[in-house]
Amino acid sequence: MRERIRRLPKAELHVHLDGSLRPGTMLDIARDTGVTLPAQDEKSLAQWMLVDDARHLEDYLKRFDITIALLQTPEAIERVAYEMVADAAADGLRYLEVRYAPWLSTHQGLSLDDVIRAEWAGFQRGEKEFGVVTRIISCTLRHWDPERSLEIAEHSVKMRGSGVVGFDIAGGEAGRPVERHRAAFDFAARGGLGITVHAGEAAGWESIFEAIHSCRAVRIGHGTRLFENPALMEFVRDRRICLEVNITSNLQTGVVRSAAEHPVRQYFDAGIPIALGSDSWLMSGVTLTDEFVLAHEALGFTWPELKTISLTAFANAFLPWPERRALLERVANDPASLT
Repeated sequence: MRERIRRLPKAELHVHLDGSLRPGTMLDIARDTGVTLPAQDEKSLAQWMLVDDARHLEDYLKRFDITIALLQTPEAIERVAYEMVADAAADGLRYLEVRYAPWLSTHQGLSLDDVIRAEWAGFQRGEKEFGVVTRIISCTLRHWDPERSLEIAEHSVKMRGSGVVGFDIAGGEAGRPVERHRAAFDFAARGGLGITVHAGEAAGWESIFEAIHSCRAVRIGHGTRLFENPALMEFVRDRRICLEVNITSNLQTGVVRSAAEHPVRQYFDAGIPIALGSDSWLMSGVTLTDEFVLAHEALGFTWPELKTISLTAFANAFLPWPERRALLERVANDPASLT
């Protein structure tokens, strides 16, 4: 089944650039830039970066300080972006949306536009070589000043011609209402970007409600605690708002106690659009294939259901409709999808 799933054409809608570096690449960049890492060989570094000791979301996010320090030059950003496309291709992906907060790479003089251009250069090179269509979701963070969020939104809209298709907000949710950043989401939406919001992970159903009604979200990152409000579940189902579900990282952050207890089975059975995601290939230590296998083994998703989830992800991509439709047709007629 694992190999069958790996060959299945898949779309990854929820994965972070700064959470998906190769350990070997981290060592190379650190050597070139003088950054000190917590381990000096690939195996030890991979184990150190794997989050298996988090008490909550904030603990999970601490590992990102290390990778962000490495993403301060165009060369490093472009290399990581390119390698993500290569790794996606090896995992059977045909479409990839990578999210990153570009302000995180401005600490040594890069502008927001410089960061996005470097991302896009790596993704374009990877797409040309490996055939995985790849686009950018720009992020802000909940603990930042709303004016910074608006600035990122403005630059993201300006850079739509450089692969930016979406706008998101990430970071610690508890006690940080997304309503404060409403102006940024208004600007992004009016500028033609798809809106997705991290919500319902460390905060309850109210954060999902706010993401939809205050920030125009048409997709929800995680959405794990949606079950807390059945009426909101119905609204999400009826408006076809897609949940970007990340089972493994939800386990790591303590949002669910076991994979078998994850509410994604409940959401799928209720008719809510579901797209499985990996969140962070490095910190979570998984591929998208791993997430599909986990859904199959722990939650009983059948092969036809997994194919439905795969097609749902393609259908909810932030691509223009003609491109999305063409991609859906290619995927639906792929031999691996017809078995």
